[in-house]
Amino acid sequence: MNQISIGVLGGGSWATAIIKILTESSNSEFINWYVRDNENVNYIKKHKRNKHYLSSIKIKISKINVCNDICAIINKSDLLIIAIPSAFIKDAFSKNNIDLSGKYILSAVKGIIPGENQIIAEFFNKNYNIPVQNIGIIAGPSHAEEIALERLSYLTIASENAKFSKYIADKFKTHYTKVAVSDDIYGTEYSAVLKNIYAIASGICHGLGYGDNFQAVLVSNAVREIKLFVDKVHPINRDINNSAYLGDLLVTAYSKFSRNRMFGTMIGNGYSVKSALLEMKMVPEGYYAVKGIYEINKKYKIDLPIIKAVYQILYSGKYVEAEIIKLTNLLN
Repeated sequence: MNQISIGVLGGGSWATAIIKILTESSNSEFINWYVRDNENVNYIKKHKRNKHYLSSIKIKISKINVCNDICAIINKSDLLIIAIPSAFIKDAFSKNNIDLSGKYILSAVKGIIPGENQIIAEFFNKNYNIPVQNIGIIAGPSHAEEIALERLSYLTIASENAKFSKYIADKFKTHYTKVAVSDDIYGTEYSAVLKNIYAIASGICHGLGYGDNFQAVLVSNAVREIKLFVDKVHPINRDINNSAYLGDLLVTAYSKFSRNRMFGTMIGNGYSVKSALLEMKMVPEGYYAVKGIYEINKKYKIDLPIIKAVYQILYSGKYVEAEIIKLTNLLN
């Protein structure tokens, strides 16, 4: 592929980590960056740091154009890296009469568009007519916090367009990131969505006092559920034990940096869903994702007991401890 201009949309921790990677890569170039809060835009320009997220990262201002005008950033960019939480993507794009024709999309979002029950690739393909060949997914296992600390992290770029995925992979290579490519765009993205739900389940069980022994059973069952789901929704030859699937699940289910596990732990500790969401500063994508996956599964009718338990707790108001006890009798 020829050289293309890159725009990063989103001002959170993952967007900030992506800015760090792209401006420090050996293949680095000038990056356009959309940050919604104009006060934070000015702070970034003045202090070379994101005031609200990963403030330890020193941002190379000379290599970025940061502003709060999403249309301006989109117009200046050929490739858009989406790092806006899934719950806000529809609103961000629909308000501004945005033209995405000819654009490439790389989703760094691990969620489902609420109400649409679409993963990000489907959303841009169906609503903005972006060809599947122009869409990619960036998956872990990785936490933005460890990118900030320059701890070795592995990323996967998934796209059906091999030239596109290789081009993006080269942009994300640094001394602390290793990057692989995959053609499993749908399986990789659905797996990234599902692992957030299982991280909530892990957190709930942690909050209730379940130990490592049960967590191992929970996660091993979660792996099986992921395989059942992605093989049904997008049946291709894949190894679910690859890091983009199993590795991403493990880091999200166990890590102290996992916002979804943190959210689940709060629920297990007795917080209401509303109070837990209000107290968290970051969006737990699994909260929105479980409703979407639950609705999607009405079509496929796959046996997903962990998904069902989390849905019943978060959306049906079922008693937390009773649902988890019921779940323990279904796992093996």
